Amino acid sequence: MSRSVASSTRARCTALVLLLAALLALGASVGAGASWAQEIADVLPPEAPSPPALPAPPAVEAPGGVTISVEDDPGLSRTVTTVLLLTVAAVAPMILLLMTTFTRFVVVLGLARQGLGLQAVPPAQVLIGLALFLSLFSMQTTFSELNEVAVQPLLAGEVDALQAAELGYEPMREFMLAQTDEDDLRMFLELQGADAPETSADIGPTALIPAFVISELRTAFTIGFMVFVPFLIIDLVVAAVLMSLGMVMLPPIFVSLPLKLLLFVLVDGWSLLSRSLVGSVIG
Repeated sequence: MSRSVASSTRARCTALVLLLAALLALGASVGAGASWAQEIADVLPPEAPSPPALPAPPAVEAPGGVTISVEDDPGLSRTVTTVLLLTVAAVAPMILLLMTTFTRFVVVLGLARQGLGLQAVPPAQVLIGLALFLSLFSMQTTFSELNEVAVQPLLAGEVDALQAAELGYEPMREFMLAQTDEDDLRMFLELQGADAPETSADIGPTALIPAFVISELRTAFTIGFMVFVPFLIIDLVVAAVLMSLGMVMLPPIFVSLPLKLLLFVLVDGWSLLSRSLVGSVIG
């Protein structure tokens, strides 16, 4: 009896000692974790203060007790403005080229190259550049007037962009009217279904610009035909001579091309062609 009591007492004491040891170990681990966390907090940089909260947009109370909250989105307006500017920048060069003599010059230069029998000489970039600078040279009076009445006032802040466009269109309109055939202009006015304008100032750009382009194309093909005829005659003569000599297997282009190049160089063809083109505008 006494032995069983002593053994049970000894077991209880052992359990109590183990419990106290477990509690001491748990406290030591908690203290070590706290010190480790404190060391990490000391090493890390301090947190940035959080930004102040933005005020809520004002709420508008509509009739009937319904509350409407309106939020301003400036990003949408910037996006629309950027798209509009890119669209204008993409279309403006095409419109300016169609309102100048560039179309006439580039078509005539291209026909002259084909008449010589050359496919890639001079390169297309050279012909386009030459046509562009010939256009600037032949329209320098118009461009000077445009600069005085529209560009300079816009740069000085005297007018806005819309007013500058309206002022700059007047010199271009006068130039296009001087170069446009009356029949072409009358055709587009009839297609437009509008009444006959009383003065030239009443003709809108929607009818004037396409009429001007059609007139430029007709003039360009007329000049190109006159340039093409001498080269065609050389091709026919060379083909007839080769046929009479029985050299039917020799392509006539092999003989006519050097002859056409020689003739074009002897008559100073590029200068003559440039003089004729500029004279057709300011002559």
